[in-house]
Amino acid sequence: MDRLQALRHPEFNQTLGQLNMIRELTRTGDGWHLKVDWLTRATPVRDQLTAELQAALDGAAVTLEDVTEQRSTQPALGGGVLASVKNVLAIASGKGGVGKSTVAVNVAASLALEGCSVGLLDADIYGPSVPALTGIEQTSVTVKEKRLQPVQKFGLRIMSMGLLMKPGESVIWRGPMLHGVVQQFCRDVDWGDLDYLVVDLPPGTGDVSLSLSQLVPIGGALIVSTPQHVAVGVASKSVSMFRKLNVPLLGLVENMSYYSCPSCGQDDDIFGRGGARKVAGELELPFMGEVPLNSSLRKAGDAGVPVVVAEPDSAPARVLRQTARLLAGRLSVAAVAGYDAIYDNLIPT
Repeated sequence: MDRLQALRHPEFNQTLGQLNMIRELTRTGDGWHLKVDWLTRATPVRDQLTAELQAALDGAAVTLEDVTEQRSTQPALGGGVLASVKNVLAIASGKGGVGKSTVAVNVAASLALEGCSVGLLDADIYGPSVPALTGIEQTSVTVKEKRLQPVQKFGLRIMSMGLLMKPGESVIWRGPMLHGVVQQFCRDVDWGDLDYLVVDLPPGTGDVSLSLSQLVPIGGALIVSTPQHVAVGVASKSVSMFRKLNVPLLGLVENMSYYSCPSCGQDDDIFGRGGARKVAGELELPFMGEVPLNSSLRKAGDAGVPVVVAEPDSAPARVLRQTARLLAGRLSVAAVAGYDAIYDNLIPT
């Protein structure tokens, strides 16, 4: 037990003992049974720590029991609205067309696949795309005890303006009405107890992002950009907005980073790969990864199924799964050690 407690967590400058992760160690014949609190079920270092735990037990047979208690960033941020949600994760972009909603849907689905309870709020009031990306065709939601009931699919609890509109109908609202619907989606939806609420924000730096940041304690934001100079230039404006609003920034991900040919395996940098990584360095933001573009991503989106579910072994799905784990890891660091610690021991992308 002393050897296990002395192991260091790659994301924290602390030992497993200091983090109280090893809950119980018992003999099972010629092996061991170990109860571990991973701090978050979607930890990006589970495989690494599992190998280190086994090595510390001299390579004996080890069975691991997950007794994770999901950590919450709510107390550090003041709590309040969405008190039953442990972590609010915003997905944002400086401009439209960069695949922000695709990233949001797949990050949410990835967290659900890791065993987390996850909600997905489509806050893009003017251009809701989450229903199409998740294959939901209904145009009404159930109301129970005066609360809107989210639609459940792929292990997600989903709410979107697109579920309250007829096909082709447009929303023509000014700021106060936008604020009202954001408030309703936060206060009047029966989200239940969630480990994560992933919020797909509208592109840009408008009313919805401002309203949400003032209303809800956002645990962290991920910025989505494509590699082109114009896209990363606009993405920096979103970074500036969140910093002015005191919303913690977890990192930047480059979508459509390159074309990954599923037949030959060759990569083609059709949009000039690496622009977002460079800007992330200039803005002192963690870079979360490069999501390639290939037909599996397009087919999954058109079919209304997250690519991490439809083709989990595809190149985009692997990067998106790891991005979700990195986000979960950084939120757990923030919850346990504070926000100043989330940049100290970053897992390489």
